[in-house]
Amino acid sequence: MKNPYFQAGMMPRRRFLELGLKSGIALAVTPPLLTKMVSCSGPSAGLAALDMDKACLDRVIARALKQGGEFADVYLENRVSRQIVMEESAFKSGLYGISQGAGVRVISGDKTGYAYTEEITEENLMRAAEVASFVARNGQRVAPVPIEKGRRKRFVTVERPLEEIADNQRIEVMQRANEAALEYDPRIRMALIDYNDQVRARVIANSEGLYLRDELPLLFFIVQTMSDDGTNRHMSRERISEHSGFELFEKDSPEAVAKRAARESIAMLEAEDAPAGTMDVVMENGFGGVLIHEAVGHPLEADNIARGIGAFTGKMGQKVATEVFTMVDDGTLPNYRGTINFDDEGTQAQRNVLIDKGVLKGFMTDILSAKQLDLARTGNGRRESFRHFPIPRMTNTFIEPGKDSPEDILADTSSGIYVQSLSGGSVNPVTGIFNFTCREAYLIENGRKTRPVKGATLIGSCMGVISNIDAVGNDLAFGPGICGKGQMAEVTAGQPTVRIRGINVGGSRA
Repeated sequence: MKNPYFQAGMMPRRRFLELGLKSGIALAVTPPLLTKMVSCSGPSAGLAALDMDKACLDRVIARALKQGGEFADVYLENRVSRQIVMEESAFKSGLYGISQGAGVRVISGDKTGYAYTEEITEENLMRAAEVASFVARNGQRVAPVPIEKGRRKRFVTVERPLEEIADNQRIEVMQRANEAALEYDPRIRMALIDYNDQVRARVIANSEGLYLRDELPLLFFIVQTMSDDGTNRHMSRERISEHSGFELFEKDSPEAVAKRAARESIAMLEAEDAPAGTMDVVMENGFGGVLIHEAVGHPLEADNIARGIGAFTGKMGQKVATEVFTMVDDGTLPNYRGTINFDDEGTQAQRNVLIDKGVLKGFMTDILSAKQLDLARTGNGRRESFRHFPIPRMTNTFIEPGKDSPEDILADTSSGIYVQSLSGGSVNPVTGIFNFTCREAYLIENGRKTRPVKGATLIGSCMGVISNIDAVGNDLAFGPGICGKGQMAEVTAGQPTVRIRGINVGGSRA
């Protein structure tokens, strides 16, 4: 007999109980069998697998609040996923996975109890409710409201459902990308194509009487290319991702994705070592917004604010950036990677203006942090899976477009670094100190983008960056990403072309 696995968490967020064994299904597919993956790719049970009687969910919530607590919820999830990897023109691996389970949470004051099971039965959910309720023993008890189906606006639509796509179609788009990358230039020596998709079904029920059902598809396509001219090499990466069906490849073809990756690989072969020092930086529109996501977005997540830590603590309503800077988190942008119809607590996704013309206007909250700070729920309570309880996370975070043209911003910059794409980086959410590596960058000389440079690193603080942005372009663009904060989350980061005056650049030039 299998034993369900339970885990409970308590504020501060730490594990305090683990029981049993994990379970799940994952089918690894060897290269010769890739073309036969379709045999195990029939329609998923999806939401049908989560058809639990509402009366049962009411009983679980009542059990969760039996010892006390102000709030309880039940989260059910079924996830079907695929990954196929192609490297050096050969298919290396394929993975077809099914993950299913449920979690029960109790909030009592500033404490959270959480437990989950990988076998969705009433018995297991009752046991999870008992474990989660441990945190609320002898505390104030709020009587639950019987659940009723709620309504939420939808921002994710699908034209070609992923569960109806045969795997030979997935393999075909990978082959098209591989050929386009290798044909771009003979100096492209290798391409790596990584195809990922999933369909996540979820059911949310809570003690406030809310009951919601939803299904979110997600497609993530990555092309990496390596160039080699006998002296230098450069590895580039290009990604597309949306909550959508297979129609994503009609909007942005695999050939176009591959050519963008190959272009960077070739352009950076001639890169020279980057200079170091304090200089002006112009950042191209698009995924350069990841710098603002990391350096400014994380400090604006309300769990840190509720703890009284972070660069923006106590600064609500104050001027924290230049007047040209407005920052938004918006979970309603149609089909974007960070878009959600509602968050993993059931709160409607919405547009949240965080900094408006330099003035701090809001934080991103989940249910707990909103209660702690006496703020509205913003729809940012997100979780990696049923194994995790929600915490405040970004969705689609970006700098609002300004009035400047990108050409004028560059022409008005006499010297500095032009950053076209960023690679890895890190940020301390408490201090706001960050560093980011520039994957593709160029010198700015006399208002022109000139020679490519390698080894440039941007170093600074969140307050320093947003206080020194003096020009914002009218060319807002976005890029998909994966955000880690103890849990992984799908996000989008975006920005127009911006200029940052006097940022520290670490270079590789001797």
